[in-house]
Parts: sequence; C-alpha cells; structure tokens
Amino acid sequence: MIYKNSIERLFGTNELYFAIRWFFLVVIIGIVGFETIEGYNLIDSIYMTMITISTVGFGEVKELSDIGRMFTSLLILLSIGTYAYLISVFTRFAIQSEFYKKMKERKFVKEISKLEGHVIICGYGRNGRQAAETLKRHKKQFVIVDSDEDLVSELQASGEFLAIIGDVTDDEILDECNVRKASSLIAALPNDANNLFLVLSARQLNPKMKIISRATSDKTVNKLYVAGADNVIMPDKVGGTHMATLVVSPDLVEFIDNITIGNEKGITLEELSYHDIPMELKGRSIKELQLRESSGCTIIGLKTPDGGYTINPSADTKITEDCKFFVLGNPEQIQALNKLLNI
Repeated sequence: MIYKNSIERLFGTNELYFAIRWFFLVVIIGIVGFETIEGYNLIDSIYMTMITISTVGFGEVKELSDIGRMFTSLLILLSIGTYAYLISVFTRFAIQSEFYKKMKERKFVKEISKLEGHVIICGYGRNGRQAAETLKRHKKQFVIVDSDEDLVSELQASGEFLAIIGDVTDDEILDECNVRKASSLIAALPNDANNLFLVLSARQLNPKMKIISRATSDKTVNKLYVAGADNVIMPDKVGGTHMATLVVSPDLVEFIDNITIGNEKGITLEELSYHDIPMELKGRSIKELQLRESSGCTIIGLKTPDGGYTINPSADTKITEDCKFFVLGNPEQIQALNKLLNI
C-alpha cells in the first residue's frame, strides 16, 4: 500500500501503478516457473528470468526441457507485451502531463492578458509574499511571476492567485504578465543585479508604470533609481531602523504602527485623488469639502501636482486637478467617507 501511494503521489495515475505491478508479476512468474519446471535454484531462476524477459541472448544455465522451452517462449511473448504496455503508459503519461501543464499555463496567460491597471510581483520570496497578502487585502489585482516551478504550481493549484513560471529578466515573460497595461511592478528578486536588470527592462516596456524595487546593498540604490525605479526599499535597513526607533520612542512608533492602510482595525489612513471627488466639489477648498463634518475624517496631508507634499494643509487650501490628499479616520469614518464620495 505504501508503494502504491508513493507511485500515485509521484505520477498521479492508477494505470501506471498497474503497469509496474504487472511487470513485477511477470518476473515472479518467470522465477517460479523455472524453479518448478526445470528445478533451478533461486539464483539460477532469477538469472534465467532476467535474460529471458530482457531478450539479451545470453546462454542458458543448462539445456532446457521441451516444457521449459515452451514456458520460455511464452515468457518472452508475455514480457514483450509487458514492455510495450509500460512504454505506452509512460509515453501517454508524459504527453498528457506536459499537455496539461501547457494548457494550464495558457489559461493563466489568457486571464492575465485581460487585466489592466494590475500589479506585477516579481519574486515570491518573503517580500513578495508580504506584498501579495497586502494587495489581496486591498482587493488589488496582481500577478505573481517566479522561476520556481514547484512554488508556482502550488499557487496555480490553489486558485488563489494568478501566477506564471518564468525568468522576469526576460522581456517575453514580462509581456506574458501584460506589463504594458500594468499600473505597478514590484521587483522583489533576491539578487540586486537581477532587480536592476528587471527595472531597466520594465521601464522600457512601460514608461508610465510605477516601479518599486527591493535592494540589499546601499551601492545598488542609486543605480536602481537611475534604471527607472520610483521607490527603492531596503527591508533589512528598514527593519533595523524600526527596532531602534522602538527603543528611542516606543509609544510614538506603536501609535504609528496602529495607523493601518485600508484595514478593518485601528486607525486607518486613506489616499484619495482629485478624480474621487464628485464633480460639484472639484476645485473647492478643504473647508468647503466639509469632510470632517460629513464623515468625521481629517485631511492630514496633500500631494500637489508637481510632487510636493504639504503636511496638515490649511482649511483654505484648494483641491486642484491631479492632486492627492491623505485622510485619517477610524474604519467607520472611512466607510462614511467612501459612501459620501460614492467610492
């Protein structure tokens, strides 16, 4: 039973298990037959069985009787049929497995080709996994691409994420990820050189896309920016700084940690753009928007069209085209704000 389960886990087919079991049955028939008909000992019976079913043409242990010749002839025919069956099963299994794999890949590529404004996560290691979980919570469409076939196969089998196998430093793989219509790309490969090459290729294929890259060395940061990255994150450095800040200003850091982005618990920080505002409110000042009175949320920051930031903008600040503003509130207040703006 253990052997059968191992075969089925490895090959996933009962037919293959039956073919292997039949082969061993033929070997046993040969050994028992030579022992019974010719009176051979176990070693001689195994030897005669092996040279018979393999048809190698070695000499007999001793001259066979007429019944022994008949048995040997039947054993040869039986072994030829067994070999043919084994080969056909293995061949069919290989073809079907490859065909199924290709069909599954084509299915995912077809689904990805329909996406627009999605995020491409390159590398599903620790950072890529965290990025995927965060995007999932925010209900943002994304595609995972990784060179680890086993890992991607697990993701595809789960049906939870869109994932494809490939080397993202190859432009063809990026095209399969529909990079030209993506809104963002996260370069989370473990090697800085690969991230650098990826950022350079992705920027050429989609000049308008936002690119966030991981880096492990300070020397690589400037190169990634030059290659086209909009943001470069050093996870180890961020983690160390965060731990040190917990020593210096623990209460402040814990308060900031409680400010979550789009979560259902704690204080929530939301990003809104000029296009999220109803037409009748466009071009008005923060005071005229009356967001605090209507929803309880507070505008704590503003990003101007030229990329500048204003912290705690005054009530007279006008919301102009292409600007973004950052709103702070609890989940209920954010929900009221979204309802007010029909988001």
